[in-house]
This record gives sequence, structure tokens and C-alpha cells, in this order.
Amino acid sequence: MDSAAALARWHAVVKSRDAAGLPAPVAEDAVFRSPAVHTPQVGRDTVVGYLTAAFTVLGPELAYEREWLASDSAVLQFRTTVGGLDVSGVDIITRDTDGQITDFTVMIRPMKALNAVVEQMGAELMRMLAG
Repeated sequence: MDSAAALARWHAVVKSRDAAGLPAPVAEDAVFRSPAVHTPQVGRDTVVGYLTAAFTVLGPELAYEREWLASDSAVLQFRTTVGGLDVSGVDIITRDTDGQITDFTVMIRPMKALNAVVEQMGAELMRMLAG
């Protein structure tokens, strides 16, 4: 699958805001790299869990503004609002030849916004684990 097709599949999942669509584009051994957690989070279920929580926390205001494509990856610049704060960030997505996401790295700025995202992501992940 080429980069444009893989990216279109990701955009469709994000646009739908339906977490049920998340497992399909994520490889079994995918890695999630959080701006708040030092160690990489490994495995489809774990990556899907983080992305599901992100859908809730980053909410309906999440919008990708710019993107850069390479043969096996994409960098997507986004904006949203969390806790009344403007959040700016990038998703760096690497994929395999089948178009499956193998690595998903998130970077967020400014620090005040990152702190708000970390707090709300922690609460959402705990809520998901309890449910």
C-alpha cells in the first residue's frame, strides 16, 4: 500500500472518531511513543488503547493542518483544544509495506498544553481500564 492510500485510511478513521476502526490499520507489533511516557508502549492492543483515549481527550476539535509524506511514513501537524488550552502537535506515523502502522510517535507543545493532555489522558486510560 502506498503512503497516500495508507494516510487516507488513517484520515478516514480519525474523521469517523470511531475507535472500532482503529485495530485494522495498526500492526500486531506496533509501538506507541507518548510525549509523557518514557518507555515505548508495544503491541496492537496497547497502541489502540492509547489512540482510543486520544480520540476522547483531543476531541472533536482535533484537526490536521499540514502533512509531510515519505515512502514509509508521514508527519501530521495537528491543533486542538484541551482544558481550554490551545494544543499544537505532530503525529509521526511509520508504516510497513502492507500499510499497517508500525510506529506512532506523538509530540505536543507548549508545556502547559502537554501537562493538560497528560492529565486528561491518564484519567481517560484509567477510566478505560476500570470499564
